[in-house]
Amino acid sequence: MSSVAAIKALHPELTQLRRDIHSYPETAFEERRTSALVSEKLQAWGIAVDRSLAKTGVVGTLKGRRPGNQAIALRADMDALHIQERNSFDHRSRHDGKMHACGHDGHTTMLLGAAKHLAENPDFAGTVHFVFQPAEENEGGGRVMVEEGLFDKFPVDMVFGMHNWPDMPAGTFAIRPGPMMAAFDIFEVTIRGKGGHAALPHQAIDPVVMAAQMVSALQTIVSRNVHPLDAAVISVTQIHGGDSWNVIPDSVVLRGTARSFKPEVQNAIEPAIQRIITGITAAYGGSYDLRYERRYPATINHEEATQLALAAARAVVGADQVESNPTPSMGSEDFAFMLQARPGAYIFIGNAPAKGQKPIEGAGLHGMHCMLHNPHYDFNDDILPLGVSYWTNLVQSILKS
Repeated sequence: MSSVAAIKALHPELTQLRRDIHSYPETAFEERRTSALVSEKLQAWGIAVDRSLAKTGVVGTLKGRRPGNQAIALRADMDALHIQERNSFDHRSRHDGKMHACGHDGHTTMLLGAAKHLAENPDFAGTVHFVFQPAEENEGGGRVMVEEGLFDKFPVDMVFGMHNWPDMPAGTFAIRPGPMMAAFDIFEVTIRGKGGHAALPHQAIDPVVMAAQMVSALQTIVSRNVHPLDAAVISVTQIHGGDSWNVIPDSVVLRGTARSFKPEVQNAIEPAIQRIITGITAAYGGSYDLRYERRYPATINHEEATQLALAAARAVVGADQVESNPTPSMGSEDFAFMLQARPGAYIFIGNAPAKGQKPIEGAGLHGMHCMLHNPHYDFNDDILPLGVSYWTNLVQSILKS
C-alpha cells in the first residue's frame, strides 16, 4: 500500500479518535485523560514515551530505520477552552462549560496519525519527537515545556507546529517567513475614586467616568503612537464596577489585551498605557493600580524551516493550494516560545468545508464553518488525512540519509 493510500485508510480511525477527544475536553494543565490516551496510543505503536514535562505534557520519540544524527520536533496542543458548547451532535462536549472550540482535538489527532504512520513506515534517517503540549490557551504550556528542559532532554535541529484555520478552505495551507502571529500582552487597571450618591456627583470622584475616558483614549496609542505601517491592537474586553442604580462606586476595573509583532512596538505600548491612565486619573482626582503582563511573544517563522514546510505542503496539495505570503494574524500562539528556543516554522491548514461538503448534523446554524472560539465550532474531519500527510512528508523530506 502506498503512503497516500495508507494514510487515507486511517481516516475512519482518526475521525473516531478526534471525536472522542472532542467529547471529553480538558483545559490548561488538566489534560489527564487526553494525555493518557496519547501515551497509550504512542506506546501501542512502539514509540518511546516521556510524561515528565509541564504536568500533562507528552513527548514520543521515534528513530528511523536508517542512520542519521538529525532530529526534529513536531508539536500539537491538547487543551480545550472554557466555553459552553452549543452543538447537538453525538460527539459534543460531555464536560459542562468546557469545549474544544479551537481545534486542538484535531491537532492532537493529526499528529497521532503521523506518529502511527511513521512508526509503521520508519523509512527516514534520524529522530522525530512528537510533542503533545498542554495549556496553549492563555497559560503558556509551551513556555513551561521549554523552561522545564524540553530541548535539553530532546535535542532537535528544528521544531514545527500547525494550526487549523476556518477562514481557509480545506485542501489549502498557508505559511510565510517572519511574523505569523502576534505577541499577546494583557493589562488590568483598577481605577480608584470616591464613591457617593449618583444624584450628588459633585461630592464623589467618579471612576466610571474615568474608565469611559480611558477606553477611548487607549485607542489613540495605536492611531497616534504607533507607526502607521506597523500593526498593533489594543482591546478593552472587560469593565467591572458598581452594583446599584444610584451609587457611584469607589472603583472600576478595566481589563484587556494588546497585540503587536515588532518588539519595539510591544515595548512602546506598556508605557503609553501607563501615561494615559496616569493623566486621566490625575485630571479627575483619582488614582490607579496597573498590572501589565507579557504572556506570549510573537510567533516568528525562520526562513530555512519555512521553506522546508512550504515544500512539504506543496507536495501534499500542490503549489497552487499553498499561500506563501499570508496576512499575519493578530491572534497569538505559545508555540512562539519554542521558536525562540529553536529554529522552526508554524503553518496554517485550511479547515473550512470543501465545496459540496455536507455540514455536520447537529452543528447549529453555522454548520462546520465558523471561526475559532465559537460555541458552534467543530473541527473538519475531512482534513485529518491532509494534516497527517503534511507531517509525514515533512519528516521524510527533512530526515533523509
